[in-house]
Amino acid sequence: MKITGIETYSVSAGWKNWLFIKVLTDTDVYGIGEATINGFIKTTEAAVHELKHFAIGRDPFEVTAIATKIIGSIQDAGHIHRMVMGAIEVACWDILGKSLGVPIYQLLGGKVRESIEGYANGWYRAERTPESFVEAAENAVSKGFHAVKIDPFGLAKHFITEAELGEAYGILKAIRERFGPSLKIMIDVHSRFAPAEGVRVARMMQDLDLFWWEEPTSPEREVLSNEVARQSMIRVATGEQFDKIGKFFTLAIEGGVSIWQPEPMSLGGIKNTMAVAHIAEANGCWIAPHQSGGPVATAVCLQLAACIPNYLIQEHFDPFNEEWTQDIVTWHPTINPANGHLSLPTAPGLGLDLNLDVIKEHPYDPNAYFDTNQPGWEKRLGQRAK
Repeated sequence: MKITGIETYSVSAGWKNWLFIKVLTDTDVYGIGEATINGFIKTTEAAVHELKHFAIGRDPFEVTAIATKIIGSIQDAGHIHRMVMGAIEVACWDILGKSLGVPIYQLLGGKVRESIEGYANGWYRAERTPESFVEAAENAVSKGFHAVKIDPFGLAKHFITEAELGEAYGILKAIRERFGPSLKIMIDVHSRFAPAEGVRVARMMQDLDLFWWEEPTSPEREVLSNEVARQSMIRVATGEQFDKIGKFFTLAIEGGVSIWQPEPMSLGGIKNTMAVAHIAEANGCWIAPHQSGGPVATAVCLQLAACIPNYLIQEHFDPFNEEWTQDIVTWHPTINPANGHLSLPTAPGLGLDLNLDVIKEHPYDPNAYFDTNQPGWEKRLGQRAK
């Protein structure tokens, strides 16, 4: 079997664009992948076509060799380069699994669990008031989630005024009082605070029984998150912006951060995410992969969740995207309302396929991107709202 070509499909999901790929072979077997990165879809799409010659003509079963060729043949260009590597690598895993008639996780050692807890994100498309956010949380819980993630800080940057802090605290307190201790509440700080401010705000919030404090400070140096973690009474989670395995090793050396959030696609795919999970396990840490892309990237995460022992929980946007996006792929995880767990794929390869007719109905939109510096960003309307 040989790779004969790579096709790309960019699609507007309303609040951002997604990029999917299809790796074709000289048989009727093909593989799919995703290379979604907010604000750089056309750039990444061009990079796929610029680098695809490293994969064309090769045996797709040589997954690691192809990924290594893509990343090692030219100077590493960061996230976009890794996205291309990851999307093609995943598509090759998809081909291998389909050819052997098994899910990808069977090729990685088999299942260690039957499901994984999921947490809702993208659910709070509402006015930034306690009442509106509680109502939105009611919707998320009604879908079966037992955990939700939220950024309640509006436009606060670097430092936060007492008025802004009061508003954020009021939102979180209202959610905690409505749902009690059984609902996990994660906070996404979106790297907005200076280190000392991240610590100060975390201490102000610690009575709310928050599950984690995510990306609490500048991503310029990994050790800054370690410093915040050592001073915070709330668990710190970070790593979604890391594009190399070694950055997680820095987390391990410095200590304090025990929840790591690799983004599988921007880290370079399945192999590299497995490597991060192994480093985490050796250091008593857990992974909770970041996933704010489309449904193919969701399936990648769930393949990993099936076979990685120290996999904590999975971010899940899909139920809160535009309703038509459910038709882009042939499979979505179900949510068990009894425990908030997501089901795992069972079909060969990634366990799903693309619906190209639906994708073509929703072409790339240059005005669809996510910007937390814009008023009302919580509604996730894309910049078309302007």
